[in-house]
Amino acid sequence: MGPKENRNRERRDAYRFFHTITTRWKDNDVYGHVNNVVYYSYFDTAVNYYLVSRKVLDIARAEVVGIVAETGCRFYASISFPDRVDVGVRAARIGRSSVRYEIGVFRNDEDIASAEGYFVHVYVDRVGMRPVPIPEPVRRVLQEIAVEN
Repeated sequence: MGPKENRNRERRDAYRFFHTITTRWKDNDVYGHVNNVVYYSYFDTAVNYYLVSRKVLDIARAEVVGIVAETGCRFYASISFPDRVDVGVRAARIGRSSVRYEIGVFRNDEDIASAEGYFVHVYVDRVGMRPVPIPEPVRRVLQEIAVEN
């Protein structure tokens, strides 16, 4: 990686909420690093942990839920078992019925992201699966991690 790519990587202070995850032996692929698909589970875990811990998501009974409509990730540096992963989350855009989270994955105590991605939730009525406005309690919690982009 050249110096330009390193400068464009986010630092920890760019994120508003962190969730720590310990890598597992099975996360490594045959190349000896965490497989790309596992990063998406880190995104999902960190975002939903934030919502559950703020008591605005009841996974089993909520009438309105956020479903994943889009994700993406850029990988910069390898993470391997038994690394600790700190997943930083911020709300980059809060719309009427959707929110775009931006996520930074940090290895151990490193200050520069090993990977960066995004995750879009569209809020829907659980029964009909049709978009609905983001519930006000959820919107208030999202504002706590909102940043201007």
